[in-house]
Amino acid sequence: MNWQALWNDGFVISIHAVVAIIAIGVGAVQLVARKGTLWHRLFGYLWVGAMAIVALSSFWIHELRWFGPFSVIHGLSLLTLVTLVRSMIAIRKGNVEAHRKSMTQLYLLALVLAGAFTLVPGRTMHNVLFGG
Repeated sequence: MNWQALWNDGFVISIHAVVAIIAIGVGAVQLVARKGTLWHRLFGYLWVGAMAIVALSSFWIHELRWFGPFSVIHGLSLLTLVTLVRSMIAIRKGNVEAHRKSMTQLYLLALVLAGAFTLVPGRTMHNVLFGG
């Protein structure tokens, strides 16, 4: 592992990546842990906060430029923020199924799938994990 590659890419990318890694771990715990407990709520707030930081920080990352300074990833970030809000509203209204479904999809699509694209050669996380 070459962590120096992460720190060399600047503050925003470093924060974005570190918080995303935290979100992957916390989200995995959330998916398997007992629901409705105090711990689930506390870790849930931590995960929502981490996801918000990951999504918001992406707007200052412009490695991929498809539409001016933005890419499809920025659209995913917007969708992530909207989904976080909608999911929190759903659980506050007692709609557990909508909350569960949207949070699971968010974990799989915004973290796992989007995270896989960070492993493309030449991208920061590829360089961290495989050298470069």
